Amino acid sequence: METTGIVRRRTAERMRDTLERLVTERDMWVSTAHPDHGPHQVPLWFSWDGQAVWMCTSATSVTVRNVREEPRVRLSLPDTFDVVLLQGEAECFLDQEVPAAAAEAFADKFGWDPRVEEGSFMYVRVVPRTVRAWRGEPELRGRVIMRDGMWLEH
Repeated sequence: METTGIVRRRTAERMRDTLERLVTERDMWVSTAHPDHGPHQVPLWFSWDGQAVWMCTSATSVTVRNVREEPRVRLSLPDTFDVVLLQGEAECFLDQEVPAAAAEAFADKFGWDPRVEEGSFMYVRVVPRTVRAWRGEPELRGRVIMRDGMWLEH
């Protein structure tokens, strides 16, 4: 792994960079698992409301099926050098029952409102309990920037 020129960020800087990416990025990998069917991973669009990640998918998707059986999920932004991993429990909201602010923020970000589509969609909300962030090997130590739902600032 090439580490030349990497400057190790402090926790507060990693947290700031992570929050900025959660606001600006579009795609997130969502990893779920089902006790009988095993693991499943899929990229989904997401929005960040300052406390939680919101995604939307078909109400009959494997992701929704898995979350209903096992709500623990792992999420990751797609960059494999500037890594951001989130872990938490997912909660599902039918498209007609989702909080309006979450649905409107999602529609504003993507120009697509699942609530007006044919078929049934499910919004999936994940409040992170653990967040890890690092850039390359020099930042592996101290990569946990949220623990038990609390941001670490040291």
